[in-house]
Order: sequence, then structure tokens, then C-alpha cells
Amino acid sequence: MSPIAPSSTLLLALLSGASAMRVFVSGAGGQTGQSVFRKLLARPDEFEPTGIVRSDASRQALLDSGVSAERVIVADVTDPSALAVAMGDGCEAMVICTSAKPAPTGEMNEETGRPVFGFPNGQPEAVDWLGQKHQVDAAKKAGASHVLVCSSMGGTDEDHMLNGLGRATKADGSTEGGNILWWKRKAEMYLMGSGVDYTIVHPGGLINEPGGKRQLMLGVDDAVKGTDNRSVPREDVAEVLVQALTCAAYRNRSFDLVSKPEGEGAVTSDFNALIEECLGSANCDYSLGRVG
Repeated sequence: MSPIAPSSTLLLALLSGASAMRVFVSGAGGQTGQSVFRKLLARPDEFEPTGIVRSDASRQALLDSGVSAERVIVADVTDPSALAVAMGDGCEAMVICTSAKPAPTGEMNEETGRPVFGFPNGQPEAVDWLGQKHQVDAAKKAGASHVLVCSSMGGTDEDHMLNGLGRATKADGSTEGGNILWWKRKAEMYLMGSGVDYTIVHPGGLINEPGGKRQLMLGVDDAVKGTDNRSVPREDVAEVLVQALTCAAYRNRSFDLVSKPEGEGAVTSDFNALIEECLGSANCDYSLGRVG
């Protein structure tokens, strides 16, 4: 029987002596982070991923689905020492997919008639600002040369509806909590000034539909030319983040990401061409909007 020929990717790695890239993925128990993590696990010749999750229950869920135990670590991203221990000194890249998650409190806003939302697992200031800052610091200390962030569109609008979630007005008229896009923006600016290469992706509205079936569109500053659609499948966001790990054109770029409706346009397959054709040299302008 003839020996099985190695894949072209593996053959190139063998010939060059290159080893798989060590990548940490935070938020690996969440929807988008888990999609990134699983895509990396599916490419063992290229990537050696470790998923960081918030709880033992999240870790167990991944193990129950077939993920190897050595590939999943529990660490609180708001605890710098826990992150330092989790990441050690063997990190080449990090994909940050953590974010404060709003949930209904059970109360209703009497003025708007809408449900009141809170952040039971941590306010945006703690998770989206300090948590991301700690992750950038830990990744840099562990040797990472590239940090990628899954963020959100809307940052140029300081009054965006997302900023109102979890925000409470105190008796003296001041407010506390919420303002998630302000804190995300602050973390992004911190990363950009850290000296580590960055890729910051601002997806539009995330939808749970299959990836790889749409034409993806990029823009900056909450403006994407070529489509009025402002949503994108999570799987496509994950694929862009994975592609950005090896496509040099995505280094030191901050941009928005949406998709055309399925069946409209040509399905995106060339990710280098995507960024060149949609963005050119454009990057998001952080003088717009507000920072936490």
C-alpha cells in the first residue's frame, strides 16, 4: 500500500521546520469565541490553541464535546495573576472574545416600557476595559506578537443604545454602569498603544447562521459601503479572526465587518483581497465617539 501523502500545509511546515502557532482564545466557552477556538482546533498543522473559559462548567461543556483537557484552562480575565499563570511564557498570539453580557433584570423601565438589563457576570468597565487590558498585558508578557479583538460596531455613537444597557442613574443625577462601547473603545486604544501588533474587528449584529455562504464587507467608523445590511454570521466573524492570524494585511488594522444577505454577491473566499478591496489603507478613527 502506498503511503498517504501529507497535506500541502503540513508539507510546507515540515520543509520549513515551522511549528504550529501557539494561540490563546479567551471567551472560548461563548458563541463567537468557541467558533474561533474550534476552527483553530480543526487546523492542528497550523495552530496549537488553548481556550480560556470563565468557569469550571464552561470547561466541562467543552470537554464533554470532545475537546482535550489540556486545551482548556479556567481563568478570570479580571484577575491579572490568574491570567499570568494560565498563559505562562509560550504565547505567540491571542484572540480576545470576552465581553460583558447583558441580561434582563426582570424589571421594566416605566418611561420606555422596555425591560431593564444588567450585567450579572461583571460590568463593562471590569470586563471590557480592565479585563481586556489584563489580557493584553498577559499576552505581551507571555511573548505574543499579535493580539486580536472581537469588538462591536457602534463605537462612533456615544449615545448608542448598547451604552444604555446596565446603566443606572443615581439620586444625585450621575450614572454608573453600562457604557459598554465606551469601555471597549478604551481597551482597543490601549492595545493599539501596547507595542504589540493588533487586529480589531467590529462586527455588526451577530446572527447564528452558517458561515461561508455570504459576501463579507468591511468598513470603518460604522460606515460600510456596498450594502445596507448591518448583520453578520458569528461563524464568518470567527473565520475573519482566524484568517487574520496568518494574513499580514490584517496586522495593525481596526475595521467594521458585516455581510451581504445570503445569495447576494459572491461568497468571500480570498481574505487578503477582502481587506485590500474594501479598506485600502483606511483604519478606524478613535477621535470619533467617546472613550470610557
